[in-house]
Amino acid sequence: MPSASTIAAFAAASFILLIIPGPAVLYIVNRSVSDGRSAGMAAVSGLTLGNLSHALLAAAGLTAVISTSQAAFNAVKWLGAGYLIFVGVRTLVTRVDPIDPDQQTVDPRKAFRQGIVVNVLNPKVALFFLSYLPTFIHPEDGRPGLQALVLGVVFVLIGFCTDGTYSLVASSLRGLLLRGRALPFVRRWVAGTVFIGLGVVAATASASSTSAKATT
Repeated sequence: MPSASTIAAFAAASFILLIIPGPAVLYIVNRSVSDGRSAGMAAVSGLTLGNLSHALLAAAGLTAVISTSQAAFNAVKWLGAGYLIFVGVRTLVTRVDPIDPDQQTVDPRKAFRQGIVVNVLNPKVALFFLSYLPTFIHPEDGRPGLQALVLGVVFVLIGFCTDGTYSLVASSLRGLLLRGRALPFVRRWVAGTVFIGLGVVAATASASSTSAKATT
């Protein structure tokens, strides 16, 4: 079981990662503004389940395997990077239709399913577990799998709170955002550029540097 100081330090690092806008935050804001609070919170639930999958993989020891395997790391890296770049390019080339506040484009069930996919393939989350989680595991304290599970659950709970906050704020400002002219620009050009940028960052991540971080 991790100590209280270890949990606090890990929680602080997790919070910083989770409040930085990335694929998950962009998806939450888009669903919350486009389809309202119910779809936004459904997306948050799906994203939370995606985070939980990373936590369970870490607890099962797969994080250690991937971090020491060049081939496995590259598979995760290119899958996530390719997905982000594909979404970014598609966003840039797709004309943004006006949002009808009285009509949902994505129902909550679909938003939930998409949320799972977004975070399962989210390289920001995967690289966090690969790079930083191992530095909070202390084998000398025994049961490293349990330590990883506890810290993973901490990450999931913090993620649910931060993602939920983004959804509640975005859905509360929905009317204002829908009336403004900035939203179509943000939904197409800013979101597309951010997705592509995140994909490039993920593609240039190095397995060797990740392993080095994990052992320091």
